[in-house]
Amino acid sequence: SERPVILAGGGVHWSKAYGELLTLAELLMAPVATTFMGKGVIPENHPLALGCVGMHGRVEANKAIMASDAILAVGVRFSDRTTGKVDEFCHDAKIIHIDIDPSEIRKNVPVHLPIVADAKYALKAIIDELIRRGFKREKSDWIRRIEMLKKECEDSEPGGDLTAVNAIKLLRKVLPEKAIVTTEVGQNQMWASLHFRVLKPGTFISSGGLGTMGFGFPAALGAKVAVPDVPVVDIAGDGSFLMTEQDLATSVVEDIPVTVMVLNNSSLGMVAQWQRFFFGRRYSHTDLKGVPDFARLAEAFGARGVRVGSLNELEQVLREAVKSDVTVVIDVPIPKEEDVLPIVPPGRSLKDMIC
Repeated sequence: SERPVILAGGGVHWSKAYGELLTLAELLMAPVATTFMGKGVIPENHPLALGCVGMHGRVEANKAIMASDAILAVGVRFSDRTTGKVDEFCHDAKIIHIDIDPSEIRKNVPVHLPIVADAKYALKAIIDELIRRGFKREKSDWIRRIEMLKKECEDSEPGGDLTAVNAIKLLRKVLPEKAIVTTEVGQNQMWASLHFRVLKPGTFISSGGLGTMGFGFPAALGAKVAVPDVPVVDIAGDGSFLMTEQDLATSVVEDIPVTVMVLNNSSLGMVAQWQRFFFGRRYSHTDLKGVPDFARLAEAFGARGVRVGSLNELEQVLREAVKSDVTVVIDVPIPKEEDVLPIVPPGRSLKDMIC
């Protein structure tokens, strides 16, 4: 193979195969893209990390996987949110699929070499065999091409207006590597996928697949109970946070302090974005009209509530919140029509992404 890519999914998290994945990637000099559920299996500041691939994947990840000639897929389902139009997914690539569940093999995409195994054991066996053979790939034209692609797509530093993207980049700047971040479901989740760099495996928790709105806040409480000495932040949307805001009572009564950053566009943002892009702006039941006042809601439960008006103010509040001994809900007003980009239209190839 001249253009290999490793595609890592949630199975790598389940088997805790972080070390093996990184070792193999460095042996093969193969860039690593992840599914959404695989986000964070490799530190996202690593030179070989491409970020998430798929409908809301990063440009460099989507371009790299579509240009590959070999894919080592580890613990992935090949869902339509990852592949785009299945018939047009990576035609030029031979696919090796490692999965512990045999029913996942060839379920959605053709596979040239299936391996039914736990990810950790399978990757270790491959590494051992490569070492036995004395295999070590040097830096190739493919890696140089990937480096150029990553440079072209590199995120800028947070600055300027108070937007969701800037807020999430700022959150990464404020938090220590070991901090745990959860997300709700919707635009907030996809902005986090695109722009929050996970630096330590296992510190990003989100609901993919079923995509359960309201997941992020109770997940944050659970994470804080499990690891009480680590800051925990829920990246939320106003619509999704409303699904489980009553857990503020649990947070206060049981003394479980977390931070909730509500990206508030006064709408069910992901549905509204689809209505903008694909239904001629025919909006239906997506305008939440700024209800409720999240800062006052938090205060009513005995938590702390703050509404910010600028990035500078948000940075100050975040730095205070992660050290607070009570839950802090930060209401972050963002533009109503700030979209998640890139997006691959439903039923289209990853090559058709709108940036």
